Amino acid sequence: MNTGPHASPPEGTESGRGSPGSGRKIYLASQSPRRRELLAQWGMACELLLPDETEDSEALEAVRAGEAPATYVRRVTRLKLQAAVERMHRRQLPVGPVLCADTTVALGREILGKPASAADARRMLAALAGRKHRVLTAVALWHQGRVHEAVSLSTVEFGPVGPAEIRRYVDTGEPMGKAGAYAIQGRAAQWVRRIAGSHSGIVGLPAFETAQVLRAAGLPVM
Repeated sequence: MNTGPHASPPEGTESGRGSPGSGRKIYLASQSPRRRELLAQWGMACELLLPDETEDSEALEAVRAGEAPATYVRRVTRLKLQAAVERMHRRQLPVGPVLCADTTVALGREILGKPASAADARRMLAALAGRKHRVLTAVALWHQGRVHEAVSLSTVEFGPVGPAEIRRYVDTGEPMGKAGAYAIQGRAAQWVRRIAGSHSGIVGLPAFETAQVLRAAGLPVM
């Protein structure tokens, strides 16, 4: 189930003229190499718009008590996008489209974010083993003073995974910095019995929803 894009007025931002370059180039407010790789595969050039050292990006990902996963991922993505647009203006960069995304893993209503430690990663993976969970990725694009948003929802089912196998995986370091403590494009792929939804969304940037928000903003896709 995917929710389509919708536009809304930006929060604390202002529109301007110019762009980060010609053609299909956009600003990408993400440190994820996987999102850069996906954009490159789709023929979209991007310029990174990363936080300053003084910005506390991790604080934006704090979960509110009782917050539903879909509400959480939308809110965090919008906050990250707002911070990125303010960053673009603050640095006096050429004004252009800014793309942001955030991914979260949900087991029921429990939000499994990035593990705080190896022990936390083992806990998450043990909870996911042999069960189905949801992966939600929100995409938000700022362009000419408006925000266009969409959310991808996928289901992933893990087969049985034993404690020793989980420990070996965590020891590789791959789970750290990943929502739900795993990367489907990495070693954890061998645990995936089946998925329903968007593979690129599980990786971190859903192709269909990203194309939707780009089209909604009047930007070329193909």
